[in-house]
Amino acid sequence: MSNKNSNSIPVAAVKGVGEKLAEKLARLGILSVQDLLLHLPYRYEDRTRISAIGDVRPGQRVSIIGSIEHTDIAYGRRRSLVTRVSDETGCINIRLFYFSRTQQNNLRRGNWISCFGEVRHGRGAFEMVHPEYRVSQQQPVADSAGALTPVYPATAGVSQLILRRITGNAIDSHASALTELIPDEYLRALKLPTLRDAIVDLHRPKADERLRDLEAGSTPAQQRLSIEELLAHHMSFLTLREKRRLLEAPALIDKEAFVGGLVQRLGFELTGAQRRVVGEVLADISRPVPMLRLVQGDVGSGKTVVAAAAVACAAASGFQSALLAPTELLAEQHARTFSSWLTPLGISTVYLSSRMSASSRRCTLSRLSDGQARVAVGTHALFQQDVGFDRLALVVVDEQHRFGVDQRLAMRDKGQRHGMMPHQLVMTATPIPRTLAMTFYTELDVSSIDELPPGRTPVDTVVVPEDRREEVVQRIRLACGDGRQAYWVCPLIDESEALRAQAISGTAKLLHQSLPDARIGLVHGRMKPAEKDKVMTAFREGRLDVLVATTVIEVGVDVPNASLMIIENAERLGLSQLHQLRGRVGRGHQKSACVLLYKPPLGKHARFRLAALRDTTDGFEIARQDLELRGPGEVLGTQQTGAQKMRVADLARDCDLLPKVLALGKNMMRNHPERVPVLIRRWMSSAQEYGHV
Repeated sequence: MSNKNSNSIPVAAVKGVGEKLAEKLARLGILSVQDLLLHLPYRYEDRTRISAIGDVRPGQRVSIIGSIEHTDIAYGRRRSLVTRVSDETGCINIRLFYFSRTQQNNLRRGNWISCFGEVRHGRGAFEMVHPEYRVSQQQPVADSAGALTPVYPATAGVSQLILRRITGNAIDSHASALTELIPDEYLRALKLPTLRDAIVDLHRPKADERLRDLEAGSTPAQQRLSIEELLAHHMSFLTLREKRRLLEAPALIDKEAFVGGLVQRLGFELTGAQRRVVGEVLADISRPVPMLRLVQGDVGSGKTVVAAAAVACAAASGFQSALLAPTELLAEQHARTFSSWLTPLGISTVYLSSRMSASSRRCTLSRLSDGQARVAVGTHALFQQDVGFDRLALVVVDEQHRFGVDQRLAMRDKGQRHGMMPHQLVMTATPIPRTLAMTFYTELDVSSIDELPPGRTPVDTVVVPEDRREEVVQRIRLACGDGRQAYWVCPLIDESEALRAQAISGTAKLLHQSLPDARIGLVHGRMKPAEKDKVMTAFREGRLDVLVATTVIEVGVDVPNASLMIIENAERLGLSQLHQLRGRVGRGHQKSACVLLYKPPLGKHARFRLAALRDTTDGFEIARQDLELRGPGEVLGTQQTGAQKMRVADLARDCDLLPKVLALGKNMMRNHPERVPVLIRRWMSSAQEYGHV
């Protein structure tokens, strides 16, 4: 038994882990014994039930026991070793594409074999390809009282058998070195197992442990680890909040009354929610501490005005701002909007795109670096290395979940100078569910625009199978006859039989044939910017009746006269993406509708998404349901880095644990502050840096 902390013991100290295996384990993030013990199974299999070979069917994962009839090398496009196995009910083939001479010799006639794997159709018989197997000379006896078998996240060269063996060795030799960080009195009060007992139980589930409980994440061991992992995330962001208060940022004061001038020129009244959120943002940036505020609001709630007010205030203080948008279409629209709002105030706005000519780019970069341009709007082109600012004090990120964390870090660093950090304002039309805000956004100040501007009409949503396409076309015919406009969105540009999705070009052709009098335009991401802008301008100005587009129109496009949205292959799009697309209509006073065309049969998740969208237009409720489907990593935009990827906890499943986590966090900060950094390092590694964005 080791007396060292398990995090300080290298994984090579575990029996069976040599230098080469340690290198492969590092690809899984396993560097220490603690990493190995926390590399938990993602599912379990009940291999104690032996299936008769004659009863198995393709697609099943089963355990079988049989005698080996013969083993031969089969030649074809790929050489393979094929072993014929039988019991009294039937025969099946075991096929190995990678095999050694030793394996070939062991799989000889007369030996017995026990296998676990997936059954599939083979050449003339059912087969298992590379199952887990064991060969013996005597007929093995089924172990009906055996434990469930753990299945681990793996990588090339690290098989399930290897992971089970070395994890078992680590438990036997080093499990006692796991440091218990949750106070004993808390464990007793909630009747939770110790860390060691929980870890052992999840790697070696007891024979009476129910598979259903493990799959639901409801066993005491899983609940124990979920609480600790959620606590680590919560404490991490509490710590970041305290650290942020020690940093400095420029205090931005509206010395020129630019914000008031902006509001007067808008041509519409701000809602009460907009005025409240503008006040919260201006109060933040007036302090010499970096703002880190999330502004969330449903589609069309008016987040852009809030960003413009912050940008105007920064300009009044003599500083620059940058607005980062996920698509060129949205960035172009923001650039037009900001220019129309800010130019009368004497604030210069430039647009930066990766598709600009070299001379235009040089001119734009020069105006940013010498401070002539106070506002830069762009896509990913903004955080390229040659883009420099004179006095960047405010970074605005629209649809923040569409950018990787590393990209947001790069943008923040452009404003970091003389020990000062820029203020950051992140906006999303995908509201963050309360469960996420309580844990991941503890270090953020969150503002919600929970009021839609006057005149926004509710959108009726219907779900229609694609064989009723002609009815949908008739709806477009009627809408265009009434002087209204429509969108028809297709997921793909080119035909793809594999995805069975309708290509945009084919849809446009069919609509031309069905609606010969309609003016139809085409927009997709591969078009040249000038060509795309020409089509969008024509649609915006009413010179086109129908816009056939890919999902490039998902965010930011504002055409009040468009009252009908058709989404092709809606079953293939995510819930939030569908909600964003639906938000392109209902921006005027006329009644609007969204038609979700799908290709049956629908899978479970697709049926859930379409029903959720049909039943509610509340963006906060949709965000909650989207969290259940996708998980926090994708919702937060951290999936690319793995910074927020959880090992045990599931926010949608474990939201009832959060009050306990928050109470425990207060206890830890008050009575055991020395344990907090150890806890964070155990579960989060590099997430401290990511938390700043």
